[in-house]
Amino acid sequence: MLHDPKQVTLFPKLPDEVLQEMKHYGTEIQLEAGDVLFSEGDKEYNFHVVLEGEIQITKFVGGEKRLLTIHHRGEFMGELSLLTGAGTIASAHAAIASRVLRIERDAFKRIIAECSPLADVILSAMAGRTKDVEAQLRQQEKLAALGKLSAGLAHELNNPAAAGRRAAGQLRDRLLNSQALALRLNAECLTTEQLEVLNKIQHQGIVCATTSPQLDPLTRSDREDAIADWLEIHDVNEGWKFAPTFVNAGLDTKQLDTLADCLGADSLSPALTWLEATLASSGLLDEIEQSTARISQLVKAVKAYSYMDQAPLQDIDIHEGIENTLTILAHKLKKGVVVNRQYDQSLPRICAYGSELNQVWTNLIDNAIDATGGKGNIWIRTWRENNCVLVEIADNGTGIPTEIQSRIFEPFFTTKGVGEGSGLGLDIAYRIVVKRHQGDIRVDSQPGDTRFRVHLPIKQSSPHKEEKP
Repeated sequence: MLHDPKQVTLFPKLPDEVLQEMKHYGTEIQLEAGDVLFSEGDKEYNFHVVLEGEIQITKFVGGEKRLLTIHHRGEFMGELSLLTGAGTIASAHAAIASRVLRIERDAFKRIIAECSPLADVILSAMAGRTKDVEAQLRQQEKLAALGKLSAGLAHELNNPAAAGRRAAGQLRDRLLNSQALALRLNAECLTTEQLEVLNKIQHQGIVCATTSPQLDPLTRSDREDAIADWLEIHDVNEGWKFAPTFVNAGLDTKQLDTLADCLGADSLSPALTWLEATLASSGLLDEIEQSTARISQLVKAVKAYSYMDQAPLQDIDIHEGIENTLTILAHKLKKGVVVNRQYDQSLPRICAYGSELNQVWTNLIDNAIDATGGKGNIWIRTWRENNCVLVEIADNGTGIPTEIQSRIFEPFFTTKGVGEGSGLGLDIAYRIVVKRHQGDIRVDSQPGDTRFRVHLPIKQSSPHKEEKP
């Protein structure tokens, strides 16, 4: 259970005389096991008191139904949303056959207005429960966000790791084969001039493979076909296998003609076989280097994202935090999201809690990705306004309806389906920006153009002492 039912202030039991008095305001209803009293998100629900049986209170957290608490005789169900008109943050159903007193919303308001001592008990419990659920789920939201980032990071690390391992295995076979090919080539007793030509072409191929731009598929295919035909004409055994390596190294038929004229027919095949083996080995080494470099880049980004081994409050580069966040979210972005950066590179460093601000960028960018369906455009703009740095994260997604824009930073408020979102992502962002950094966060949205604008002071007057969001 997320709640501790022994917390008397959150789960007070109404004495029997109070229950008898409250029966004048409501109606007794009989429930069978599994009957639902109200569901998460319902706006039209009522106040209930358990007379007999057990009522379970549940909530979806990260797509999973979680048990919040179980109510017994004398305990009541209801939230402050009964008075505000907002939707309920949890669901209630009978665990066993139960008897419940249902009090309609208007009658409940009369009880609150007419009975001050009881009102204090009920309202204090309602407020405490909401705050307790909010604190518990805020932690759950952080853990869920960490889980999503970890899963994405594991995916991103797995690709270069697998590529490096595959290349290392192939390189081992190539090196073993290269020794035999080198001995065979040595048996040809090539002249110094012939070896120089061969080494020159080898060196040019290695350099070209690492510096030349990628060819488009059609051009690559045409060049491979031309080289494969040349090798077949010159009776090179399985020459068609050499074509991709030679194209990667920038070799063409003219260079091969030069090599053939220099070496002669008898030495050509073993020389080309050795050349292909060495060029392919060099390519595998490049692939291993690129894979390990990518892994190092990701590890560095994670360390910078979390500000590991660094002071919580320090002068930070706002752009570094955003870029590290984009690296962490790369697995979601590369599915079809285009990120457009418009950074003011003259911005000064700001005094901030860097790892917490990265939570803000994560929530806003992740929401933007969801709003575009994973296939759209996101704009990230920065500039200075007086003594503040402004960060704007915009997308061309579906937009936020005007009538709910004023509520999106409220705890538990979400436009996603039940179980798809906790409604705390933007609440956490608001707390970090406004309460932690004395800044401001606003939204302006219409279909095809949603903009979240974050104002952050360059220098904080004093570190905020409130509990971390």
